[in-house]
Amino acid sequence: MDILLVAHSHLRWLVLLAAVIATIKFAVGWLRGGAFKGMDRALAAAFSGTLDLQATLGLINLLWLGFSADGGGFTRQRLEHAFIMILAAVLGHLPARWKNSPDGVRFRNAFFCILGALLLIYIGVATLPGGWAR
Repeated sequence: MDILLVAHSHLRWLVLLAAVIATIKFAVGWLRGGAFKGMDRALAAAFSGTLDLQATLGLINLLWLGFSADGGGFTRQRLEHAFIMILAAVLGHLPARWKNSPDGVRFRNAFFCILGALLLIYIGVATLPGGWAR
């Protein structure tokens, strides 16, 4: 199951890449008053989709290590990490809630949701032993 942990660990960089691209695009769209088009929906979906994949791998890893005899159980750090990351995934899905709103509102809300998710991700990774150096 080490491959699962490695995949979960490396996928965070793809999540970060999707977040940075989406954040820049949404900030530009919000400040310039652009139209929320298909590419913008795709960026929001890419971010939430990578978060979903990351959360799924993380939950499988948590359960595997928690229930296995030599996996170390359900440590406080693992549970805190899981809780914070699930909150980040929920926040990453909130931009879909404003699909019928004006474009400026969609850009603004998506921008702040992704920034909030990034903050939670930073905190969640920092709760683990080794943090971001892991």
